[in-house]
Amino acid sequence: MALKIEQDYNRFKNIVKGKIRKELKEYITHSEMFGKQGDDVISIPIPQIDLPHFKFDHDQMKGVGQGDGDIGSTIGKGDGQGSGIGQAGETPGQHILEVDVSLEELAEMLGEELQLPKIEPRGKKNITESKDRYTSVRNVGPESLRNFKRTFQQALKRQIASGTYNKHNPIVIPERGDKRYKSWKTIKNPECSAVIIYMMDVSGSMTDMQKEIVRIESFWIDTWLRSQYNDIESRYIIHDAEAREVDRETFYHTRESGGTKISTAYEVCLEMINQDYPLSEWNIYPFHFSDGDNWSRDDDYQCIRLLKEQLLEKANLFCYGQVQGVYGVGNFKRVLDEAFKNNDKLVTSEIEDKEAIYSSIKQFLGKGK
Repeated sequence: MALKIEQDYNRFKNIVKGKIRKELKEYITHSEMFGKQGDDVISIPIPQIDLPHFKFDHDQMKGVGQGDGDIGSTIGKGDGQGSGIGQAGETPGQHILEVDVSLEELAEMLGEELQLPKIEPRGKKNITESKDRYTSVRNVGPESLRNFKRTFQQALKRQIASGTYNKHNPIVIPERGDKRYKSWKTIKNPECSAVIIYMMDVSGSMTDMQKEIVRIESFWIDTWLRSQYNDIESRYIIHDAEAREVDRETFYHTRESGGTKISTAYEVCLEMINQDYPLSEWNIYPFHFSDGDNWSRDDDYQCIRLLKEQLLEKANLFCYGQVQGVYGVGNFKRVLDEAFKNNDKLVTSEIEDKEAIYSSIKQFLGKGK
């Protein structure tokens, strides 16, 4: 019985994960799914699933615990009121189920949904790491590696072939020759390291909703890139008229009241790369988010110069996301598009609202760089 329950439970989890995979586009825009993150597992609430429940026949006035009842009587509604603190409600409650999905599974779903190409890393190409993977089955091995399913299948085939299998008494007893064991082979993979440098405008024109959009999109960018690299770091830069490095918590919850000078963020980013991330060892991914308002045309030119002369040369890919807010949107995306229209190392995206996150991720990560 316990085994049957476990099988049913695992089957139910697989059905729920299939639902997540089918409706991933909707979940990409949700922020509540990030509430309970572990080291490599995330809980996703599924409010669409109704849990089974009993429905009582309210037309009957008698039943067990509510007066005299006969054997076989329908359990019905009593005529008294409870003595509890609150009155019973008449509307059904909403049931929310949380299913745990590993970040590796989530990245796989994202790659399939958006048809993302595998990234071809640079750096550390001559260094490899060895990893053992169980990829086949053999006839000998330690009991700790016995494959019970394959052993049972082999015993069943033997009994059917020999005519000893009785379908009315389906007992299958494996013999020594039926036992099958997991076998492994050593796979060598290049050891690749990457850094994601997030930059965000935190001036007075950037609202909490715009920052929420950045937070959601950054989660999915992180999830995909971490599935492509063995070792990955995340760094955070905020800017208004000045820029500085901060921790993750400060990055998503800081709001300033000053103006915007985008080049200051690019300068801090460049300094960070030069100090900590040699190109021979690191794959570098700067992501910049703002509402597109910049201090002046002169600063636009300064940003273009920094990108052309240094940043694009050092980065695998440089991505700029322009998040539309209640105050409208600036023209920095247009400035970049005009300056780098033939350079595929710089990708820009306009993110009008949460629904646009889906297409923005595909624009950023669809290059396979």
